[in-house]
Amino acid sequence: MEGMQDMTEKEMQSVKMSTLYELRLIFTQGEKKEYTTEEIVELLDKIATAKDQK
Repeated sequence: MEGMQDMTEKEMQSVKMSTLYELRLIFTQGEKKEYTTEEIVELLDKIATAKDQK
C-alpha cells in the first residue's frame, strides 16, 4: 500500500469519506441503537486493522 506521503489530497479525502461511510453503515444497519464508548472504539479498531490488511 502507498504511504500517506504518496497519496494526493484528493485520494486522502476519498479514503476519509469512505471510512466515514463505512462507519455510518455499521451504525445504521446494526441492530443496536446505542453504543458504549468501548464498543465504538472496538469498531474503529476493527476498521483500522482491516484497512491495514488490504
